[in-house]
Amino acid sequence: MISPQPSSGLKADCVGNLMRLTLDEALALGNQLEVEALNGTQYILLTPSLAAQCGYSMESDPWGNTRIYTSLLGCFVQNKDDMMFGVGLKLKIYRQSPSDVVSHDVAQTCSYIHRAPREILCDRNYMEVSRYIAPHAEEDSKINTIPGTSEEVSGIWKMTFFTPEPISMVLKEAQQAGYSAMTTTTRVVVRSPYNTAETYSEAVAGVPMEVLKVSIYHKAQDGLSVFNLAAACPTGGLLFTEDLISWHVPRRVTPLLDGSIRLVEMNMGINGLRLDKAQMAARGYYLYITDFYIIVEIPIGSPDGYYKSHAPDFQYHITYTIEPMLEIFWRADQTQQDTRYKILFPITTPPMPHPPYTDDRTVPEMREFNLYVGTFLHDVELRNITFATGVLTVEGSNTRGFTVQQHVFENGTSVFSIKVPFDTDVIFKHNPEVLVTTYTLSVVFGFVILPEESSFAHAVELQASLQDVVLPTLTGTCDQEQFYITVKYGSQGTNFNTMVGGLNLTPELAEAYNFKGNATHGSIEVPYTAASSAFERLGTATLNSFSFQLITTNSIRARLDVLVWDPITNWILSDLFLACYFPLTTTRCYPNGTISALAVKVQSVPNLDPSWLTLKDQSCTPVSSNDRFAQFTFSADSCGTTRTFFDHYMMYENEIGLYHNTEKDLTRTSPVDPEYRQTISCYYVVNDTQKIAFHAKSRLYQPKAEIDSGQMVVQMRLATDSSYKDFYEAEDYPVEKYLREPLYFEVELVQSTDPHLVLILDNCWATLQKERTSLPSWDIIVASCAYSGDSYTTVFNTVSVDDRVSVPSCYKRFSMKMFAFIQEEQVLKHEVYVHCDLEICDTTSPAEGICQGQCANLAVKGTLKQMR
Repeated sequence: MISPQPSSGLKADCVGNLMRLTLDEALALGNQLEVEALNGTQYILLTPSLAAQCGYSMESDPWGNTRIYTSLLGCFVQNKDDMMFGVGLKLKIYRQSPSDVVSHDVAQTCSYIHRAPREILCDRNYMEVSRYIAPHAEEDSKINTIPGTSEEVSGIWKMTFFTPEPISMVLKEAQQAGYSAMTTTTRVVVRSPYNTAETYSEAVAGVPMEVLKVSIYHKAQDGLSVFNLAAACPTGGLLFTEDLISWHVPRRVTPLLDGSIRLVEMNMGINGLRLDKAQMAARGYYLYITDFYIIVEIPIGSPDGYYKSHAPDFQYHITYTIEPMLEIFWRADQTQQDTRYKILFPITTPPMPHPPYTDDRTVPEMREFNLYVGTFLHDVELRNITFATGVLTVEGSNTRGFTVQQHVFENGTSVFSIKVPFDTDVIFKHNPEVLVTTYTLSVVFGFVILPEESSFAHAVELQASLQDVVLPTLTGTCDQEQFYITVKYGSQGTNFNTMVGGLNLTPELAEAYNFKGNATHGSIEVPYTAASSAFERLGTATLNSFSFQLITTNSIRARLDVLVWDPITNWILSDLFLACYFPLTTTRCYPNGTISALAVKVQSVPNLDPSWLTLKDQSCTPVSSNDRFAQFTFSADSCGTTRTFFDHYMMYENEIGLYHNTEKDLTRTSPVDPEYRQTISCYYVVNDTQKIAFHAKSRLYQPKAEIDSGQMVVQMRLATDSSYKDFYEAEDYPVEKYLREPLYFEVELVQSTDPHLVLILDNCWATLQKERTSLPSWDIIVASCAYSGDSYTTVFNTVSVDDRVSVPSCYKRFSMKMFAFIQEEQVLKHEVYVHCDLEICDTTSPAEGICQGQCANLAVKGTLKQMR
């Protein structure tokens, strides 16, 4: 065996009545360590119980630094005349597996010649007391071992423990109970682990102490000797403040001392090694006495100790551990008997809350959060991070582009940092102001403490604001038929709602307006005659200080109001008011003297219902009307029409207006609304001669018309979606739908291939019963137009030629939202029946009434195309 060298990571030194062996972290950290004691030529494994019985102790810190103490009067120690002591140890360090082991042999010789007549040692796991006895020449060079069981004449025969009641044991029984007793050349030694059955607790000056009192019966050739020994070791006496440890040891340990005594000497040390006054002052240690105590004061955080992390109740705490040593030398005034008292006393503070701090180093203009969290001891590991979208490991966070790093300081503590870009899905965004975005990062750091794997968490929420909102922008153009609206989304994407002419742009309405979009832009096409557009009259005529609306073809234009707004804050983000002229023919004059006129509701008369309008003869009412138009058809010699002659033409003139009489004296318009007047004029040339040429061709026979009767089959079906490709079959009814879920209806003139036939929906309604005339009922389509009394407007859908549809005019499609009948806030019945009346028109005949087209406004559009 060789003595250890510092370069090997092992260091052995002699510290009074102990040998101390130090292993640095390079050897012990993360490995299993076994210690064996050399006994002659054999090694004995030191288990925890055998170590306490034989005078060995060990302490490790979280860094892996390990200290092993051996009492010079311990078992297996070579003893020469109680002056020179040889200690032999074998260290086995197991790494990854039992077969992966590294061994170190240690041999150290210590000299200890200035023993006091009585010495007491309080180590971390045992108490030891020895006293001087007369030397026996035959015991020179004796190896101190646990006495065997041989029936020797001389030696320790019996031990009597005082608990304080006397309990006697022979030596073998005491050894089996964990005690050690032996004699050397000049001393008798007794050693006891803590908390054995034969020790007891006693408070000395308020300090709890564990006490061992025993009488040793020793046989010798000259007779039987009895030696009384006592040991008392403190188990408390600590006071803690925020930054100071105060250790109180009784000035007079009464279980050990009788009569008057003097305190001759006292010294303080750390880890078994005595410190001088200069070393103590440099470290801020204090050792002083009062009337009742010897007091050691140690600053918390001294470099001789170490911190350790803990997580009680999943909150971060730290403790501080240090192992002071106290040596006291007492002398009895009467007997002059000296006692040396040495205590190795590991101290650990109660867990101290150490909540992590948060350092927000975010620079908003960099568009990323930069967060530091700390400080932590070296035994803390960041295991995962919980974001708003889920939990990620540190590796997973870095893979996602969230830079996570650990920063280690010179003192071994560390902080963790994370960088998270603003434009990721883990960031919550909201707008406290129209142009300002507030970004919020909510994370929970999940830490573990090694090696216990105990866990704790730390939640952080950060906010940063930037004036970085790019608002959506609206632009628009128009042609002779419709508006073209484009929205550029801006920085918020499509997180907004759109209102077109007072109607929310629902998916159904967007489809009707031919919505197209990509990641940055969206567009719609809105016909002038759509429900979202409005008509306005330019200028107001005044007659005798009375204003009225004079409607002519050139005085009307179509206007579309588009708003983009935030559905959460209701802020208007962008708006567009687009007004366009379009070719509108309000009057048609037929050669047979028939006159048709279209009255248009304008925004300047908002309360006008077109159905209230009449011609001069108030009995001449519209042949059809809806909430925007009224259609009149009359002959030139009726309805109060006047005639005026000019040189070469004559003019027929009438007027559409809102006339009040005693029967209609109702609040049909607001008192501030102007009167509505629309003049109708038709001009005919007088004495005009038309020349007509024709050629006759003889026929083989004269044609004649045959009048016959037959049936035309019409069916109404419900489509599964807006594509109108799949329909519910008979066995699917009743079809279950949720409230406000869209319903897609198709009405077909079955087996018709005549392109001159047009199917027109006149009226559609819903009932609770299968009978068409049952009550209650709810209008869906009225006079070929969507019912205006419903907040969810019915939408007519375009029919185009495809694989199934060859003649689009023989089809009509419309969609509506599912509803339920309610009376007194109670749903009457869950089933709803839909009925429709329709007309089939021949386009080869003059279009009159409903045959002008589906809904009057669509009819006007068709008329305009013919008259341009």
